[in-house]
Amino acid sequence: MNGHPETITLRINRGDAGDVEGRFEEFQLSYAEGMVVLDAVIQVQKEQAPDLALRWNCKAARCGSCSAEINGKPRLQCKTRVSDLDLTQPITVSPLRTFPRIKDLVTDVSWNYRVNRMVPAMKYAKNAPKRVYQSDVDRAQEMRKCIECFLCQDVCHVLRYQTTEKPAFIGPRFLVRTAGLDLNPFDEGDRTGFLLTEAGLGMCNITKCCTEVCPEEIHITDNAIIPEKERVVDAHQDPLRGILSGLFGKSKSNGST
Repeated sequence: MNGHPETITLRINRGDAGDVEGRFEEFQLSYAEGMVVLDAVIQVQKEQAPDLALRWNCKAARCGSCSAEINGKPRLQCKTRVSDLDLTQPITVSPLRTFPRIKDLVTDVSWNYRVNRMVPAMKYAKNAPKRVYQSDVDRAQEMRKCIECFLCQDVCHVLRYQTTEKPAFIGPRFLVRTAGLDLNPFDEGDRTGFLLTEAGLGMCNITKCCTEVCPEEIHITDNAIIPEKERVVDAHQDPLRGILSGLFGKSKSNGST
């Protein structure tokens, strides 16, 4: 067993809708080489707690469905190997705390899909470039890697400690989506006004906690949020731009840096 114990202990946080804190129930199960946390939770559901509610789909770290907090850290259950954890202690598995619980490990993340509809859609440039550099494609493509696991939304302290409706800040996932559109060389939309007001971009103080939990290793803070902050400053908060605008008339910003 390469030094691994024959059995492991899972402490799964369970509860019904509206139960914020929930309760931990412990389960003992056999350890198997190569096991991930999702394997262990599914085994518990099959053998010991058939009423345990959990959400998963692909089991390949592509769908983002099995997001949870493992030992207090937002992670994908299917991407977290049991052997990488401290097996001298119970493995704790809890639902995403930022979103309301439906049952056990299943949370209601529908708020994210409502926010998604707020993001201004792509506006194809009338005079689209005939040639683009690979580096420009790579910058936009990085933002498209998101699998919408919402781990970044869960760990974001701005979202976690707002009210349930969270109306003032769209969160890192949708700043990534907005940046992906702004970085697209064929887009000419101006989303700086949206970022300044509805998106609540100014509420982010770039702690990089969202970047740390991203399973796709998107550089959320450095490559999405900071460039978007720079676009907003250039378009709406640059004093020199304001002076020139007053002298020569306001010109439309395309949000580019």
